[in-house]
Amino acid sequence: MQCLKPPIKVAVVGYGPYFNMGASHAQVLNASGSFEVVAVCDVDKARLRVAKADLGEHVRTYSDAMALGRDDEVQLAVIVVPHSAHCQVALALLKAGKHCVVEKPFAVTVKECDRMIAAAKDAGVTLSVYHNRRWDGEFLTLKGLVDAGWIGDVFHVETGLGSYEKPRAWWRSDKEVSGGGLYDWGAHFVDWMLNLVPGKMRTVTGQFQESPVWKQVTNEDHGECYIKFDGGAVAHLQVSTICASPKPKWYVLGTRGAIVGDGEKFTVTTRVKDRLAEFEAGIGGWAGSAYYEALADHFTKGAPNPVTPESARRVIAVLELAGKSSKTGKEQTVPHE
Repeated sequence: MQCLKPPIKVAVVGYGPYFNMGASHAQVLNASGSFEVVAVCDVDKARLRVAKADLGEHVRTYSDAMALGRDDEVQLAVIVVPHSAHCQVALALLKAGKHCVVEKPFAVTVKECDRMIAAAKDAGVTLSVYHNRRWDGEFLTLKGLVDAGWIGDVFHVETGLGSYEKPRAWWRSDKEVSGGGLYDWGAHFVDWMLNLVPGKMRTVTGQFQESPVWKQVTNEDHGECYIKFDGGAVAHLQVSTICASPKPKWYVLGTRGAIVGDGEKFTVTTRVKDRLAEFEAGIGGWAGSAYYEALADHFTKGAPNPVTPESARRVIAVLELAGKSSKTGKEQTVPHE
């Protein structure tokens, strides 16, 4: 890929009001010095007016991705639309020759991931996925402790989040649009687990409670998945809205010790000769702009893609296979990575 000169011209696709995610992307991009938001695309004309008010009247607005694709100034599209629309929008812009960043989760199915990856290769453009939480201080601290060898080889990981709280009635609670209960924050957790445990995945098992409590939504109330890796390591994720007593956020076992954490600090137990010693590790903050800084280096200096679509595809494979496993009651083999 030929390096680009900053500022790289960007279009934000999706400027919806929920969490103001589109606006958040735009703010980080414009503040970076490496990117400049020159266009916004949204099906809601009211949100386009908000975009102009936020970003300036000079920002061009579009109501569909095909029209945006014909904007020759736009070099990069950042796609911040509901999960089920990621593939359709990305394909239109990749085929138009635009580099693309897709919000996580990458897609709802592995087939959609493969279509986007193939389209990017055909067009000779970069496709990346916004797994920005790889730069969380919490995760970087945990991975640093593991990489430093304090607990030896990791063989068991438990993580997740839970509460006993009625979900909001919006698209993120609609399984057809969201992909299901594991597809939101669960995508971050799966990505973290796959970056903690080396080796290829062998099987995935899923178990879901289909909405015994919150009947007004179609997402599962409670979801769990288990990943088995070559070498015998196991990772377990639980995401629940009917969890009345949450577990620690992280419970990691290794051949020399363990790491337990609740999001504020980690307690590390490590073997020293024939005894166990314990210490606490503080957690740093979250570098909210780190992903885009790394992406800027990719485009302007030829550095690696900070989040490859192939790595994000692994996450979707886990989520999709967990759903199939829950429906069939059978462990699912990971076909390939």
